[in-house]
Amino acid sequence: MKSKIFKTIKIGLLILLIGVTALLTYVKTAMPNVGPPPDLKVAENPELIARGQYLANHVMVCMDCHSKRDWSKFSGPIIHEKIGRGGEVFDQKFGFPGRYVSKNITPYNLSKWTDGEIFRTITTGVNKDNKALFPVMPYKYYAQLDEEDIKAVIAYLRTLSPVEQTNPESVSDFPLNFIINTIPEKANFQKRPEPSNTIAYGKYMTTASGCRECHTKQEKGKVVGEEFAGGFEFNFGNGKKVVSPNITPHASGIGNWTKVSFVKRFKTYTDSGYVIPSVNMDKGEFQTVMPWTMYAGMKTEDLEAIYEYLKTLKPVDNVVVRFADAR
Repeated sequence: MKSKIFKTIKIGLLILLIGVTALLTYVKTAMPNVGPPPDLKVAENPELIARGQYLANHVMVCMDCHSKRDWSKFSGPIIHEKIGRGGEVFDQKFGFPGRYVSKNITPYNLSKWTDGEIFRTITTGVNKDNKALFPVMPYKYYAQLDEEDIKAVIAYLRTLSPVEQTNPESVSDFPLNFIINTIPEKANFQKRPEPSNTIAYGKYMTTASGCRECHTKQEKGKVVGEEFAGGFEFNFGNGKKVVSPNITPHASGIGNWTKVSFVKRFKTYTDSGYVIPSVNMDKGEFQTVMPWTMYAGMKTEDLEAIYEYLKTLKPVDNVVVRFADAR
């Protein structure tokens, strides 16, 4: 009797092992499945390039992760000499489940890519080799934008000065090296509303800027807090962390902010008299991952629209301790 039971258990375990192996093989080889890159050629006209430059540097802030940032200064301003070279590392010491390295997005690297391949990567997180990208790149938000805005970014990237730098490949830890293939989805493009439709336009610009991503508490990639209520922890990898603030219209968020004060908070960093201060985190001096000097270049009317949209959100009572020792 015992031998029959053990035999049944062995058969059951074998079937389970075969099933798991088949599932993992499917996930690893047949996914991600978001369809082929579109067959497109982006126009290279000045108006489209200017729009792309604005988006990539001041709204979607592509250059934030795809350039070198100077963390000895407040908000880690980018080093403009080699803009777009990539090489920024997001790894285990910052709390990531792997080692992710931003790509070189200058023509030195992208000359090997078609416009369709770049388009698919930005909007689905699947690169030219059909590999899934870890969503430290907020492609799920870019997937909700107007296709013309994505094309504008591509037009701008083609104009960057080539920087000869080849960066290491990104690598996910187990089990994310399998799970990552299930994350990409097909894009759900939306037309950019007219600026006169203030709330809808503000929502669009908020999505493009990725405000929800950083201002919503998450743990291991899962949302565990109220949207826009802050609480997302950013580990600097040196024993310090910064926590995103509440930007809902509650008194613990931006409830007491006026539109003027909201816009001024950004535009301070474009003032001709502003000098970016040095920061020494080891001495407890406050630092932030918020790329203020980049978002500061956003148009006043766009910042005002974002403010108007944020004021329509559900107010959430959530007081955040901004800067502390990492756990």
